[in-house]
Amino acid sequence: MDEVVRARGHENVTAEHGSTFEVTTDDYLTPAGDCILAVEADRAPADFDPEFVAACRDADATITATFEADGHVETVRGRGDPDLELTSERSMVGRTSDYVDERTFLLGADFAAAEFDRDLVAALADGAALTVTVTVE
Repeated sequence: MDEVVRARGHENVTAEHGSTFEVTTDDYLTPAGDCILAVEADRAPADFDPEFVAACRDADATITATFEADGHVETVRGRGDPDLELTSERSMVGRTSDYVDERTFLLGADFAAAEFDRDLVAALADGAALTVTVTVE
């Protein structure tokens, strides 16, 4: 089961955060937003199909997020959790931790923003279009 989110990079993308990564519907990014990979997302977790959300709430679910921009691809794997809310209308956050809020869509991520491929990050900092495909199994 997949959900696809389209967004774009921004000149302030640095991807330096050590425990999260984020895609937001906001149309701006300040330098403090060091976990944010892209802005102007066309969807947020509140827009996801209810069946997809239910699948993410399975403690045994594997959730994969694949980020594609300007010929660069990065894939992060994590897991689902019964406590996932997926109700944010603003942003989606992947976490290396077990912390859950309305924005969280993936827990126990393989890595966070700081470990994303630097060529992908550079493309996003140049404003490249981003496609995020989230798969739950």
